Amino acid sequence: MLSRPLYDTMQDLGLRGMARAFERQHGQPTTADLGFDERFALLLDAERLERANYRYAQRLRWAKLPQQNACLEDLDHRTPRGLDKRVVAQLSDLRWVDQHLNVLIVGPTGVGKSYLASALAHHACKHEIGVRCLRLPRLIEEFAKADALRKKSALFRQLAKVPLLVLDDFGLTPLADTHQRDLLELLDDRYDKAATLVTSQLPIDGWHAYLGDPTLADAILDRLVHNAYRIVLKGESMRARRAHPATDPSPPKEAAAKTD
Repeated sequence: MLSRPLYDTMQDLGLRGMARAFERQHGQPTTADLGFDERFALLLDAERLERANYRYAQRLRWAKLPQQNACLEDLDHRTPRGLDKRVVAQLSDLRWVDQHLNVLIVGPTGVGKSYLASALAHHACKHEIGVRCLRLPRLIEEFAKADALRKKSALFRQLAKVPLLVLDDFGLTPLADTHQRDLLELLDDRYDKAATLVTSQLPIDGWHAYLGDPTLADAILDRLVHNAYRIVLKGESMRARRAHPATDPSPPKEAAAKTD
């Protein structure tokens, strides 16, 4: 019979995983054969798992990934688009995050840039790494809002502390000089201290021209490009492939998700 006072005490102390495991133990006759230490160890394991899952869910909410369910296991390696399995395997160990390196993913629209970025970021969340994802146009809006509220310094400090920052859609819209300086300050704060992942439709050798101001462009790219892994995707849009399912009767899960 379940000892209700013990169960309620666990709940009151916030030991919800332990409380549920305690309830399950009383519903399983086999646990009666276990000693106190064994049963208590099972309760502690349940509480630890509960807390780990809660922190993982918190990291996912904070990350705001464009594709929450993207995962490395579902990457489409059948479609020829320049995605090297060896590079993906190398990035999946996440040492590049610990080493404060960057990842640049470029390619035409629809080839899976955002999916790959989300999958890597999701993988980082699973391994207890803090992530924040922002489309570059949204980041510029955040800069402008913080500037109007005189809180830009606080925003820079906040973003500088994120272990992995994902900037999606780099080069999609023009950047004014003020915003280029903001981006430079952000990247300078993070340089050699945190990892940054960037996706872009522009080839990397076109980023200098996109930024325009030679001095600012040199400074930004120096902090972004020279310590980075580069993934150059190519090929037709995977959205176009989804529009013609008869050409691929069993598309992988990535092909069924929104790609960019």
